[in-house]
Amino acid sequence: MSNASRKKLLLMGRSGSGKSSMRSIIFSNYSAFDTRRLGATIDVEHSHLRFLGNMSLNLWDCGGQDVFMDNYFTQQNSHIFKMCEVLIYVFDVESKEVLKDIEIFQKTLANLAKFSKNCKIFILLHKMDLVQLDKREELFTIMMKTLINQSLKYGFQIKGFPTSIWDESLYKAWSSIVCSLIPNMEHFEKNLLKFNDIIEAEEIILFEKTTFLVISHFSSAQEHNLLTGAGASDLDPKRFEKISNIIKTYKQSVSKLRTHFQSLVLHGSFSSIFIDVLTDNMYIMIVLPNKSLESAVRDKDEELLILDNIKRARKWFEKIEGGK
Repeated sequence: MSNASRKKLLLMGRSGSGKSSMRSIIFSNYSAFDTRRLGATIDVEHSHLRFLGNMSLNLWDCGGQDVFMDNYFTQQNSHIFKMCEVLIYVFDVESKEVLKDIEIFQKTLANLAKFSKNCKIFILLHKMDLVQLDKREELFTIMMKTLINQSLKYGFQIKGFPTSIWDESLYKAWSSIVCSLIPNMEHFEKNLLKFNDIIEAEEIILFEKTTFLVISHFSSAQEHNLLTGAGASDLDPKRFEKISNIIKTYKQSVSKLRTHFQSLVLHGSFSSIFIDVLTDNMYIMIVLPNKSLESAVRDKDEELLILDNIKRARKWFEKIEGGK
């Protein structure tokens, strides 16, 4: 990735849909409780965010009041929608004006078709925690079907996520969004496979250092299933996003003590977990099986060897970050 790798992201949706809250949680280390003090966004708030070192995310958080929306689609349309790489459109699932929400989304699509026809579009159906648990999947399916049909009229394909600031769903959505902008994702995956040939882990996960969004991962269970044709593993499919959420919360707690999170080693009955800095822009998490059920704690020399292997892998992943 070159130093000029700048990506324009539009964050849009009606007023009160939760755009600024999610942005603050992901990129400014807010907790869900902290977002209660945020006020309404006035016009457009610009955030210039560094991601994986060389990639610059130029996030435009567009206020959702009707007066601003009307201006985006008329006087400011070329300014707002030109050269846009990604649109993140947020729908409040508790909205009482669904038809108007969809109408504004249609206007957004029309302007993107005119000024940024190659834009990637992500839909976040937000505040899912307010919907009855057994109704969430049905609501998501119905709403996405409508939005997909509208998007196809303008030549766009969309990807949707149900989200809430109160659980890990936000991390899954934003990991997918940001990873769609990384040009050399396959190199991360290939090097994780090489690294696993050395350490023989159950799982390896790469996290972006500031946001703790998942960049890439390797799972021996997934690899086994691909080779043998076996069914899905018993592992929690939401485990990566849950880890992001937990570690981000832990980092926030540590920072309140005026110290910094550097690394973490946890030993359990069946596995050991190592979280450490891999590069200046990434953390790595390694899950290793314990040698025996009787030993919940790894030999100290073996633990030091694992941490040393992480340091040795640093140069591989620094080259990928640099686009080499």
